[in-house]
Amino acid sequence: MIGMTEGATVWHVEQALLPDGWARDVRIGVVSGKIASIAAGQPVRAGDVRIGIGVPAIGNLHSHAFQRAMAGLTEIGGHEGDSFWSWRDLMYRFVGAIGPDAMEAIAARAYMDMLEAGFCRVGEFHYLHHDPEGGAYADPGEMAARLAAAAAETGIGLTLLPVFYAHGGFGGQRASAAQRRFLHSPDSFARLMAASRAALDGLPDAVVGIAPHSLRAVTPDELAEILPLAEEGPVHIHIAEQMREVEDCLAWSGARPVRWLLDHAPVDRRWCLVHATHVDAGELADMARSGAVAGLCPITEANLGDGIFPARAFVDAGGTFGVGSDSNVRIDLGEELRLLEYGQRLVARARNVLGEPGLSTGRSLWQRAVTGGAQALGVPGGLAVGASADLVVLRDDGDLALARSGDAMLDTFVFAGGRRDIADVWRAGDRVVIDGRHRDHAAIEARYRRVVKGLLEA
Repeated sequence: MIGMTEGATVWHVEQALLPDGWARDVRIGVVSGKIASIAAGQPVRAGDVRIGIGVPAIGNLHSHAFQRAMAGLTEIGGHEGDSFWSWRDLMYRFVGAIGPDAMEAIAARAYMDMLEAGFCRVGEFHYLHHDPEGGAYADPGEMAARLAAAAAETGIGLTLLPVFYAHGGFGGQRASAAQRRFLHSPDSFARLMAASRAALDGLPDAVVGIAPHSLRAVTPDELAEILPLAEEGPVHIHIAEQMREVEDCLAWSGARPVRWLLDHAPVDRRWCLVHATHVDAGELADMARSGAVAGLCPITEANLGDGIFPARAFVDAGGTFGVGSDSNVRIDLGEELRLLEYGQRLVARARNVLGEPGLSTGRSLWQRAVTGGAQALGVPGGLAVGASADLVVLRDDGDLALARSGDAMLDTFVFAGGRRDIADVWRAGDRVVIDGRHRDHAAIEARYRRVVKGLLEA
């Protein structure tokens, strides 16, 4: 019996959101960081960890951790033509000063913020590989090792997605000097992949995939050559984020980015198409049919002026989506879900656009993000046997529990609450957030502040 297994923990959750809906008095057995058993309608027993309201954690499917240190530094008005592309130029200048120690400190702060926000796993779209001059570190996996160290320190689950980046534009255009820290050939990328796997070898339940950066940074031949390096892991790619990207792809190939990818690459359930913002009806239907996850990052996409993905039409076509914090300008799970729904409402001029019949909109958003995030990050998801024991404990002494239960609590969290309504977070059976704060919050924040102050004053 799970409660008697040596080394096991049993949670007794008064209200838990299971894959088939809300259940009361749920005993969840946890062994070696994974869920070993689930039984509803059970009395609490001696030794159980008592929890009030528990919901499955959501995977953050798209992050550039180092950009956390840039948050708030690019919001200056009056620049004609200010766009994603001008923001990117500022990012390139900032990235030149980040070394391994700074990378680790910034990533630890970002990962701590994610855990406090209810994300328990992150898909790190990692392209800062080389030293500031573009030279290789003695260990090609040096920066990957720093990300692994940050994940180990904070306790977050890590799906590392080393980025293959070779060119500055469609058709193999020469990369700029500002991109020198990102660049690889297929051969050097293979060495990076081997070093990255070694760097994550000691990190429990880590996953390694690959990320061809975008069609503008990878030629067709290179894409075909590097895909086997993913082995069984996920494949993520930036795609159709900006209209200029669509126009440049049309000029190069005669096809829009999503269409070209679907026609020329083996896109399936292992793939995550990040920022597939600008798609036509045919692309949308075929993308859903492929099984690929749409990686949506509403806060960043709004911050950069990208546009709004047609999420309702995608869901109606059978598509799966998840959410990510991308540039980490703000790390807030509730706000990602809220902004996703509100964007759809503004386009459709309607309410509860992503709600499903019989379900509240908050629960619909939450469960879809759980499913899509887990698929994109290469792990089982939700409160289910075999999945990582990742649980977000909502406060039962505030607005969420004020004459509310079930779906109404998630609606209140998404549309009227947020991070302040998270009490604890358990990750792989370990309580990493206690009363809203990461257990090592003070030390991680202090180191981050020292590092970023040094970067900005240099």
